[in-house]
Amino acid sequence: MDEATILIRADANGAMGTGHVMRCLALAQAWQDAGGRAVFAMAETTLAVRARLQSEGFDIASVRGPNAAGSDASQLALLAQERGAEWVVVDGYQFRAAYQCDLKMAGLKVLFVDDNGHAGRYSADLVLNQNLHATERMYEQREPYTQLLLGTRYCMLRREFKSWRGWNRETPAVGRKVLIAMGGTDPVRFTELAMQALRLVEIEGLETTVVVGGSNPHWVSLKSVASEFDGLFHVSRDVSDMAELMAWADAAVSAAGTTCWEMCLLGVPALLIPVAENQQAVAQELSNRGCAIHLGNLQDISAEKIASQLEQLLNSPETRYSLSQRARELVDGNGATRIASSLQRREPSSATGLI
Repeated sequence: MDEATILIRADANGAMGTGHVMRCLALAQAWQDAGGRAVFAMAETTLAVRARLQSEGFDIASVRGPNAAGSDASQLALLAQERGAEWVVVDGYQFRAAYQCDLKMAGLKVLFVDDNGHAGRYSADLVLNQNLHATERMYEQREPYTQLLLGTRYCMLRREFKSWRGWNRETPAVGRKVLIAMGGTDPVRFTELAMQALRLVEIEGLETTVVVGGSNPHWVSLKSVASEFDGLFHVSRDVSDMAELMAWADAAVSAAGTTCWEMCLLGVPALLIPVAENQQAVAQELSNRGCAIHLGNLQDISAEKIASQLEQLLNSPETRYSLSQRARELVDGNGATRIASSLQRREPSSATGLI
């Protein structure tokens, strides 16, 4: 690849979280590893996300967003022309059918990242849904040339996870190392609820690492909560060694976002909390497949429920082993590379179907 450029349109903020950008970061890394360049086009971001992208060597270009004068799509098309990008990657629930049409009318190749068929109709060249619940039926309303990349074969994991693909997890008789990871921003503040739950678990020698996203505004209060409990909690912010922490953990209490697929690769037995509506299907399907334990709807989750389920999990090596093995069957860590390869070889055509 002769330093070909892709343009990635994704945003991050306290409400929507950082997941759209972070999974696109994995694709950008794979494109970079293949010799290309990636530019992020953003109307909103956080200081932590901006710093991470820049530390990886990616440019960030500002767009004014859909509510500004001139459409978001026309701004993106102009930016693609300026940067010499044939492909644009679009990831976000604010982007729908008309957005894809506008980009195609501008002569661009479009990869549209989707989770739940929210756009209704699809005219992108490629539609990517990396989730277990992805089916071709969700995309019946698509153009004849639109191809589908569906399922966990295409999970976008950052390059830091690649070296862990052949790693073997040990399953102790009693688990004592717990990871709490509630996403990049945790707008519903479930990190603190999970910490309260750990205080109720009656297992001696518990160690708990709490991962706080760099864009989480509650960092100071979480540090204060942790300081009250005699070393039970180690709180880390904006970590760069997430794979190592997952390998360390015997079990996790986690949001059901992008982190799920990282935990699958590492075989982390997990209790999942869908902290946003779009995470519900992910948590339910992983539970149905015996790959994780879905704790239920937000309104039904309490510290006591988390503690009870976690104590059972930590005391059952059989359950942890089964969850771990089934989860590792789903994700092999090569998803971003497969997608990058699809972009490299895809030419405009009338082909249809799944890749």
